[in-house]
Amino acid sequence: MKKKLLFVCVENSNRSQMSQAFATMYGGDNVEAYSAGSKPSGIVNPKAIAAMKELGYDLSKHDSKSLDEVKAYAPFDAVVTMGCGDACPWMPAKKFIDWTIPDPKHMEPVEFNKVRDFIGEQIKQLLKELEIPVS
Repeated sequence: MKKKLLFVCVENSNRSQMSQAFATMYGGDNVEAYSAGSKPSGIVNPKAIAAMKELGYDLSKHDSKSLDEVKAYAPFDAVVTMGCGDACPWMPAKKFIDWTIPDPKHMEPVEFNKVRDFIGEQIKQLLKELEIPVS
């Protein structure tokens, strides 16, 4: 049975989008990954698209979504927030996790990619904790 994961940040344009991508990349058929924002920007940051393209993932096919747009997929096995605190409302889930990850929106590519790589490692750890095989 697939595990359903939701990644939430404020704008749904960087961190949560990359988290969803990594969960899909590493979790494969064992995961249904979603992302959303409490105040979605409406776009996926071109820096995030470029950073994930370097790893072979096409983030340009993703859309910036609101929490209302993903709540139909609830309940989730885990909801992961990206350090957005009170801006991220409650969603039905078995497990809630908050990662304090800096918003890379205005970072230069080298620093942006450090955040990307950190998110990738966090996703691997999360999949292990949820007993999801990592591809």
